[in-house]
Amino acid sequence: MSTLTVAAKALEGNPFFETYNTPHQTIPFHKIKTEHFYPAFEEAMNQHVLEVDTIVNNPQTPDFENTIVALEHSGSLLNKVSSPFYNLLSSETTDELQEIAEKISPLLTEHSNSIRLNEKLFVRIKSVYLQKDSLKLTPEQQMLLKDTYEGFANNGANLSDSDKVIYRELSKDLNLLTLQYGQNVLKETNKYSLLITDISLLSGLPADLLEMLASNAKTSGKEGWLLNLKATCYVPFMKYADNRDLRREVYLANSSKCMLGGEFDNLDNIRKIVNTRLKIANLLGYKSFADYELIDRMADDKSKVYDLLDKLLVAYRPTAEKEYTEVQDYADRNGSYFKIQPWDWSYYSEKLKAEKFSVNDEMLKPYFELENVKKGIFGLATRLYGIVFTKNKEIPVYHPEVDAYDVTDENGRFLAVLYTDFHPREGKQAGAWMNDFKAQKKIGKTDYRPQITVVMNFTRPTDTKPALLTYDEVKTFLHEFGHSLHGMLTKCTYESLSGTNVYRDFVELPSQLMENWASEKEFLDGFATHYQTGENIPAELIRKIKDSENFNNAYFCLRQLGFGYLDMAWHTIEKPFEGDIINYEKEAMAPTQILPMIPNTGMSPTFSHIFAGGYAAGYYSYKWAEVLDADAFSVFSKNGIFDKKTAESFRLHILEKGGTEHPMVLYKRFRGQEPTIDAILKRDGIDQK
Repeated sequence: MSTLTVAAKALEGNPFFETYNTPHQTIPFHKIKTEHFYPAFEEAMNQHVLEVDTIVNNPQTPDFENTIVALEHSGSLLNKVSSPFYNLLSSETTDELQEIAEKISPLLTEHSNSIRLNEKLFVRIKSVYLQKDSLKLTPEQQMLLKDTYEGFANNGANLSDSDKVIYRELSKDLNLLTLQYGQNVLKETNKYSLLITDISLLSGLPADLLEMLASNAKTSGKEGWLLNLKATCYVPFMKYADNRDLRREVYLANSSKCMLGGEFDNLDNIRKIVNTRLKIANLLGYKSFADYELIDRMADDKSKVYDLLDKLLVAYRPTAEKEYTEVQDYADRNGSYFKIQPWDWSYYSEKLKAEKFSVNDEMLKPYFELENVKKGIFGLATRLYGIVFTKNKEIPVYHPEVDAYDVTDENGRFLAVLYTDFHPREGKQAGAWMNDFKAQKKIGKTDYRPQITVVMNFTRPTDTKPALLTYDEVKTFLHEFGHSLHGMLTKCTYESLSGTNVYRDFVELPSQLMENWASEKEFLDGFATHYQTGENIPAELIRKIKDSENFNNAYFCLRQLGFGYLDMAWHTIEKPFEGDIINYEKEAMAPTQILPMIPNTGMSPTFSHIFAGGYAAGYYSYKWAEVLDADAFSVFSKNGIFDKKTAESFRLHILEKGGTEHPMVLYKRFRGQEPTIDAILKRDGIDQK
């Protein structure tokens, strides 16, 4: 049997090569099998190469349409395969999918490099780019041209032939290293469990957490209460467990993941990742990876990043120190007789918060039943933007817990598909995120609407209770939903500029803006009812939420700043790093630390945002975007939190525009001025006297 025949047989019955006969041509997950991915990737790369060859060999003079737009539209089959694959790799991974990822990753990197380093293709792109001032292009076309040219120039197109060979190898190595890093974090997290058979050791834990731990044990074929390091277990355990020794044990287990040796250790991966990134940056003519990465950011260079971090550190640290003293004093008054340690902070903070404000998660959770919260957040989008969500059971999903919705505008016109995936599973990465299965684009007169997914790790229902969210989980839902609005409401022509395809330090604005509604009475009154009695959340309880909003806010700000400083420390190195990773980390974070630093613990080995995600030299963007979101919400606060005119302005100038223009241009159109830190300081209750 010939090679061609074998290849053809491998593609028979492969759904990736069929037109999807599903609502809105959504992905037919019920038909896709693991074995379909690898041959589909291979064929998709082959087709992409042919499409690029057609552009390169076009005898016509290079112009915007036959080169820039043609390249933008190439690789559609590869997107069709890679989008569900990488979403599943994060949301519903298996050993088989991870094996495919390890095999396909270097091939995809090489494929991308072969296009980016194609000299003839770059000659055509450069030819069009040099005419940019004489071409009559729209702002979106100008941005596409700029991004296309710089995407090649900043990824090796201008390198010599010998340096291109080096670049190929480095980028391939980096891709595999970051993949391995992320897999190690997931596997190490899943590996840990602690069985408790004496319930007296679990005093202080709320009933629903005990029920969840008992369910964990039962699922594992054991009797007792089974602790793990997933956030739905770890976070409430550290808040409520009276047993200090047990808190310490679980804290140390969580804070020493992937750094004490063994098969999932990430220390060597970190060293290799930062040094490989430095080599790539140096090869491209930059002193550090941060210098290279910050080219397309609102913060143009590292000095502006440090300027923001330093200003916030100076503003917030005095208040954070007062917050620490207050928690320590509370612990002392209640017989602690020891200096507060990291495994004590959440526990005593929660008790102090309850004493000061008479509010805690257990009081609030009965009013935040997941289905009601979902209705409330969907309803918020309806009030602001007129959009409607209708569950569509005909749309295939990748797991029975996932729901799919048709999203339509106020006139019934179809806008998007939204998938929701709320609960933790063994195959799901920790955290919460938004992504797309298909991004929005226009070709000719056809507007291809997006298919968006929001994925979270909220506490599951138990045998006796529905899924009840903490207040922080409600804010997380609002955050990721803000990203989804950015993805669903986009009105762009080019896929690479639509939705959340914006500068990294701008992408968090729509998400963080949405969090502001979480404590607003007008919003909560619309959905927060007790899951048993149906009674509305009491006004007094909402007032307590509002009053406690800034509790330990400065401490949490310093914590985020610490992550930002750590990220920048790893990516501003100008010489290969050969030192002690944990010591280096502790030095970088020292200015932000309020609690004692504990030996043999570290953040870097599990800091997936920067070592396995897209936030390298970009973690500061959360604080950058907080400045933006506080400033933006001040307009809603002034005009009314459901003000249609303000919402329409935000939709028109921010949500619909994607990355079609520089984000500061878009923001100033909405706000009328550049943002300052005044609004965030006021919101966080930071005294500037």
